[in-house]
Amino acid sequence: MWDDHEVDNNWADEVYEDPQIPQPNFRERRAAAFRAYWENMPLRAAQRPRGIEMPLYRRVGWGGMANFHMLDTRQYRSDQPCGDDFNSDCAERTDPAASLPGSRQERWISDGFHRSNARWDVLGQQVFFSQVDFTPGPGRGFNVDAWDGAPASRDRVVDAWVNAKARNLVVLTGDVHASWAADVKKRFDDPEAPVVGTELVSTSVTSGGDGSEVRPDTAATLADNPHIRFYNNRRGYVRTRITATELTADFRTVPYVKQPGAPVETKATFVVEDRRPGLNPV
Repeated sequence: MWDDHEVDNNWADEVYEDPQIPQPNFRERRAAAFRAYWENMPLRAAQRPRGIEMPLYRRVGWGGMANFHMLDTRQYRSDQPCGDDFNSDCAERTDPAASLPGSRQERWISDGFHRSNARWDVLGQQVFFSQVDFTPGPGRGFNVDAWDGAPASRDRVVDAWVNAKARNLVVLTGDVHASWAADVKKRFDDPEAPVVGTELVSTSVTSGGDGSEVRPDTAATLADNPHIRFYNNRRGYVRTRITATELTADFRTVPYVKQPGAPVETKATFVVEDRRPGLNPV
């Protein structure tokens, strides 16, 4: 499933990143990018693009064990609020009409939760789902290109999951070039809200260079976001094993990527137990 860089950084439906630099051919650029993506990725005929439209969101079932709900958070989304400024907050951010997947795909997500008989429902999607306040101490600032740019949309997806009484929710995410693990709360601004799911964020393979164990903002970010249980800035991937009784996630990293031969190590391991949402460190 794609994110933004297949077309344009932080694109949103038919809106390109920087409106100060006119792109009168953006629709043509989008159509060409869609065609190149379909021709070079292992996709089926059902995903063949037609101009600027590409039916990409879909479900992949794995028997009675898991349903993978693959989301498209670019093609139908609302434009980013707050001028798309990172670490920002504004009244527009909480617009109840804003949506990351778009209203039709939101209904599709809800329908999938209600129809699911799987032990694990997995949202395969692109940008940070959980709330992340990036402003240390007083005040708040968010990445409005992520679900924090449309929190009402996130609340509707969470409510659909809760109301469907589905069994286990796991969100798989990329985008931010670092490893994160978070407890998904029913409402992130409510300290008493229950944990209803889990988010696993995979780091990049090479983007960002060698990286580091911590960043200057690591301690403050973890302190201001207690639902975030892990944050590491190395390169690597997440290895996830799903069984009938538990999900195990290993955050695999390497100490460097600028030269060959780096050893791979498991930086952290978490277990999510069946019907018991929340991360358990191992």
